[in-house]
Amino acid sequence: MKSFRKELWFDITRRREFRNITPQVREALAESGIREGLCLVNAMHITASVFINDDESGLHQDFETWLEKLAPEKPHSQYHHNGFEDNADAHLKRQVMGREAVVAVTGGELDFGPWEQIFYGEFDGKRRKRVLVKIIGE
Repeated sequence: MKSFRKELWFDITRRREFRNITPQVREALAESGIREGLCLVNAMHITASVFINDDESGLHQDFETWLEKLAPEKPHSQYHHNGFEDNADAHLKRQVMGREAVVAVTGGELDFGPWEQIFYGEFDGKRRKRVLVKIIGE
């Protein structure tokens, strides 16, 4: 069994952002040479998420609206965590959206269902962030 590891780095310019990272994950899979196995993609930051869904802007806006209702950013004083930082809402949003995605690799391709894509969700951005891609298989 082979193992491949790659970090993807992103410059996030906004506090919250959803970014389709499917092309970068596909590139990592091609680099790995693995044809059958599993591909793990996970956020390496506690205020970020990796998830699979449809690449549709209205849906992404719905995520933003829904998450803001669940864990509003302001007022910052509503959270016990906020003191030195003002990102408690980002930690909560990450819990809802999840830390990682695992995709089957079949015939050297990500084995998706219809419309599925991999996204990086950032909830406390405005700086450089990273994602780990770990692929195992044959």
